[in-house]
Amino acid sequence: MSQPKMLFISQEVTPYLPAGPLADLSNTLPRLAQEAGYEVRLFMPKYGNINERRNQLHEVIRLSGINIVIDDTDHPLIIKVATMQSTRAQVYFIDNDDYFERHPSPQLETVSHADENGERTVFFVRGVAETTKKLRWDPVVINCSGWITALMAPYLKRVYNDDPVFRKAKVVYILTNDALAPVEPLDPKTYKQMRTDGITDRFLSAVKNKPLDFHNLSRLAMDHADAIIVGQPDVDPELVAYAQATGKPLLLNSPELTTDPKILADFYAKLLNPEK
Repeated sequence: MSQPKMLFISQEVTPYLPAGPLADLSNTLPRLAQEAGYEVRLFMPKYGNINERRNQLHEVIRLSGINIVIDDTDHPLIIKVATMQSTRAQVYFIDNDDYFERHPSPQLETVSHADENGERTVFFVRGVAETTKKLRWDPVVINCSGWITALMAPYLKRVYNDDPVFRKAKVVYILTNDALAPVEPLDPKTYKQMRTDGITDRFLSAVKNKPLDFHNLSRLAMDHADAIIVGQPDVDPELVAYAQATGKPLLLNSPELTTDPKILADFYAKLLNPEK
C-alpha cells in the first residue's frame, strides 16, 4: 500500500538556508510527518545565497520552461531539485533571476525590492501549483509556512480548486511570527493580480482592501485554509485568537510539536477523517 503524500511549502528550510526558527521548523515538521508514515516533498524559493554545488541542486528540464504571466509580463519558471540528506525527501526550488537571485539573502531581496514582494509571492505560489500539476503528484495535505506562502491557500481554493491534483487536498496554514516578514505591505496592485487570476472580492472579505501586511496576509491564509497549526511559541496573540475564532481544526504550539511525530499524525488523521 502506497504512503499518503504530504507537501510542505516554506519560505525557508535548513540546511539550504542558515538556521533560524522558521527554517528549522520547516525542516523538522516534514521529518516528523515522514516518521508518521507520509511520503513527503518540499518546495521553497531558490534564493541567491543557496549554494547549488554544495547542496547538489540540479535543474529539472521537464518541469522548467513554464512562463507565468504577472501584470502582463511573462516570467520564466525554472525548477531545481535536491535530496535532503537527513530524510531523502525531495526538495523543489522555485527559481527566477528577477525575484530570487539578485541578492545574497532573502531578507535583502525583499527589503531592497520591496515593491516586488507582491509579484514575488504570486510568482512563487503559482510556480508551486504549476510544478505540482506537472509532477502529477497529488498530496492529501499541503502545509504552508512563512509570509511568501500566505497566498497559497486562496490560490489553491479559488484558482486551482477544480484541478484533480488539488481537489481533495487539505490545506494547512502554519502560523509563525513576523520576524522575517517584509516591513512594507505588498503593493496594492497585488489585489488586481489576484482578481485577474480569479480570486474575486467575495473571497477577499477578510482583508477588504486593507494593506497586505503580514497580519492581513495571515488572516487571508487562515480564512482559506482547512486547518491551522501554531508553529512557534511567540506568535502574535491576536493572530492566535483569530485562528481560534475560525472554528477550524487547530493545533496549538507545544514543545512536543517538534519532537513527537504522534502529535502531527493524530492532527492529520482527524483532519483527513473527521468522523473517526
